[in-house]
Amino acid sequence: MADYDYDLVVIGTGPAGEAAAINAAKLGRKVAVVEMREQVGGGCAHKGTIPSKALRHSVKQIVEFNTNPLFRVIGEPKNFSFPQVLKTASEVIAKQVMLRTQFYARNRVDVFFGFARFVDRNNIEILGNETNENLRFDQAVIATGSSPYEPSDIDFSHERICTSDTVLNLKHTPRTLIIYGAGVIGCEYASIFAGLDVKVDLVDNRANLLEFLDVEISDSLSYHLRNNGVRIRHNETYKSVSANDTSVTIEMESGKRLCADMLLFCNGRSGNTKGVGLENLGIGTNSRGQLEIDQRYQTTVDGIYAAGDVVGWPSLASAAYDQGRSAASDLLGLPGVRFVDDVPTGIYTIPEISSLGKTEEQLTAEKVPYEVGQAFFKDLARAQISGEVVGMLKILFNRDTYEILGIHCFGDRASEIIHIGQAIMNQKGDANTIEYFVNNTFNFPTMAEAYRVAAQLGINRARQITN
Repeated sequence: MADYDYDLVVIGTGPAGEAAAINAAKLGRKVAVVEMREQVGGGCAHKGTIPSKALRHSVKQIVEFNTNPLFRVIGEPKNFSFPQVLKTASEVIAKQVMLRTQFYARNRVDVFFGFARFVDRNNIEILGNETNENLRFDQAVIATGSSPYEPSDIDFSHERICTSDTVLNLKHTPRTLIIYGAGVIGCEYASIFAGLDVKVDLVDNRANLLEFLDVEISDSLSYHLRNNGVRIRHNETYKSVSANDTSVTIEMESGKRLCADMLLFCNGRSGNTKGVGLENLGIGTNSRGQLEIDQRYQTTVDGIYAAGDVVGWPSLASAAYDQGRSAASDLLGLPGVRFVDDVPTGIYTIPEISSLGKTEEQLTAEKVPYEVGQAFFKDLARAQISGEVVGMLKILFNRDTYEILGIHCFGDRASEIIHIGQAIMNQKGDANTIEYFVNNTFNFPTMAEAYRVAAQLGINRARQITN
């Protein structure tokens, strides 16, 4: 067994692990990372964000081609299989792996492949490789990510039952599909498969889709999913799941029975902490295998930090980068540590969604005097030119002070558009004002112009009420 000494060992090479390792290495620490897969990148690159968003982009292109009259000149609508669109995702994954491998090499971070397990407070053993290395360390960051939650009463080894991880191994396109769980992942895959002309039943155990969203945005998503052939079933919970050689059947607590070619189970995720040896450190987890941390990303053991999906909310790649970087900054004793608790939501359905700040429902409950400014994409020249006329931008602001309180966007490039408003909303004091958007000139035609249109409408409404 080979022994190595490091200032910091990071378990996991997803966004959180990468950010922590690179930050520490750039500041002169001797750093090692351990990855249980055969390549770096973590679940983000291999099973989550990158493949699902690459899939979504390919399907969106197919939908645009098949619905654009301009392309009818060169042929009839085209049908693509799920494995065909997966090829694009594979190409992107390979590029991401190569790029991130270069990051570690450039910053002289040692990369070990195998399963990391804590032996004690200062030692990690790497299992599953030929040499069984032991890494001695002063500090550690646990960034092992998460995996789809798999209840024990469902046979996930059956070829007709899959999760958001195993669906990427699908070798055919099902004719019918049940997606159990209408969270972010479930809604995204409902859009993807509906775009491939798969008949989808989306089962939601709540009364509305993505209830954390502004109701108007949630309603818009529901409408467009249904318009694309998705059957949404609210307030449903499964009683039993059975599968045979030809189909999958779900019995609901309500007495309903659903049958389809395949089941995609997307009902939450669990932290990847099983077998990591946390018991040897005296660190516990919650029922979903997630770790408890303080405001500086330190666990209950001094010098042992955690970041990314393994700590739970918000479980976003964007937040994980900031969490990992902040964890490394704190363990190095540097200023500027930020606990990530205010991040924009990016949901890559078709059309996509992004939001930041308060919703109308929250402001109403808090009795905040607010007004609304809206811009509909169908009225924007850039949207008319691109043909992406579905969607809107919605700005919520204080009726008296004009302070921006919330931004909600639904439509093409929503996850990009949101950041313009985020930059102003996060300014201090009087600099956070909706008037910024009417006092500055926007390029024309652009989608960013939606801010000017929405702001002008909202301010006019506020003035009418005040006067």
